[in-house]
Amino acid sequence: MSVPVALTIAGSDSGGGAGIQADLKTFEAHGVYGTSVLTLITAQNTRGVQAAHPLPPELVAAQLRSVLDDFPVAAVKTGALGHAGLVRAVADALRGRHLPLVVDPVMLAKSGDALLDASALRALRDELLPLATLVTPNVPEWTALRAAGAVDTLPLLLKGGHAPGETVTDELRAGGHHLTLRAPRQHTRHTHGTGCTLSAAITANLARGLALPDAVQAAHRYLQAAIRAAPGLGGGHGPLGHHAAGREVRAGAVTPSAASSG
Repeated sequence: MSVPVALTIAGSDSGGGAGIQADLKTFEAHGVYGTSVLTLITAQNTRGVQAAHPLPPELVAAQLRSVLDDFPVAAVKTGALGHAGLVRAVADALRGRHLPLVVDPVMLAKSGDALLDASALRALRDELLPLATLVTPNVPEWTALRAAGAVDTLPLLLKGGHAPGETVTDELRAGGHHLTLRAPRQHTRHTHGTGCTLSAAITANLARGLALPDAVQAAHRYLQAAIRAAPGLGGGHGPLGHHAAGREVRAGAVTPSAASSG
């Protein structure tokens, strides 16, 4: 049996904790072959984003053609897209291919640095979100999407990490699926790349053939393990332990997420 293939379309994090680097580590931890399309280059570490440079849309489109014309991609995710031209290039390349698509609407880095401008948000709403199998915003991102006119009927995993309390609650609302996922809050500063990692894990699970609710639940368990396994690097928001979490999940040492459906 051939290895499943997933594609990440995202920015580069020079510190390795988020973006393309986190996505590829997550794919590998799930036994999925990772391909990538780079949208922007950042000078970034655990303390913040010092610089960012978007790539030309035509180069992004060329990367997409190269991957999709040669590899049997089974699922796709998007991360930081930067500006409207890049969003349109990605949407144009994916339209009509009917691949499972997880959209992580990356608007802010963990440090608070903006990664998506207003015109890109409109392009995201109009061109990319209609293609999505699942959109994975946190509460501030969902607030911005709704203010921009995104509809409540989107297939949605609303992440609750920004809400107060000792229990973190995520809500899956996609088609006929309504699933509530809960986990104890882990009090740690090593949370850089949690959104990228969760959406990449969902994408990897979809590439492996899991149904959407199962893919989300498995990814939720993996993320909790990755936070616990963080290697403690950097002086700011440190990266996660992607490979250690993969070993933990495969060994069956991760307690299933508390979940309820309705």
